[in-house]
Amino acid sequence: MAKHKNTICLWYDKDAEAAARFYAEVFPDSHVSAVHRAPGDYPSGKAGDVLTVEFTVCGIPCIGLNGGPMFTHNESFSFQIATDDQAETDRYWNAIVGNGGQESACGWCKDKWGLSWQITPHVLTNAMAEGGEVAKRVFAAMMTMHKIDVAAIEAARRG
Repeated sequence: MAKHKNTICLWYDKDAEAAARFYAEVFPDSHVSAVHRAPGDYPSGKAGDVLTVEFTVCGIPCIGLNGGPMFTHNESFSFQIATDDQAETDRYWNAIVGNGGQESACGWCKDKWGLSWQITPHVLTNAMAEGGEVAKRVFAAMMTMHKIDVAAIEAARRG
């Protein structure tokens, strides 16, 4: 199992390995490091089924647990991926949404396994950190978006 002091454990019905391999293909500094199979039957699987998968997403250590359908992902947990420009924003957004995921508001989307992602350009977080009127304009612009439009955020920042 993982050697880190703190590791995020993500519960999947049965597709932890597929999800981990997808994340490793899409995001930098991401990889699958181990796949562990169940040594015996368990409530949602049989001996030999993939039980856990150790993987890293953008440097963050994770374990995917194939625990069955009783718990599902929701927006109370998400990965926030900071992007440098529109091309990077588009690449990640399109990879997630285009692989069976779904769009949501304000830079949020879900992958096909139900895990939430925030694809957030630095220009947005930097403008929000300025506070005052700049933050108000940028926030109002963001509230109209699904995928973040970097040019529209920059325009709102300038006023």
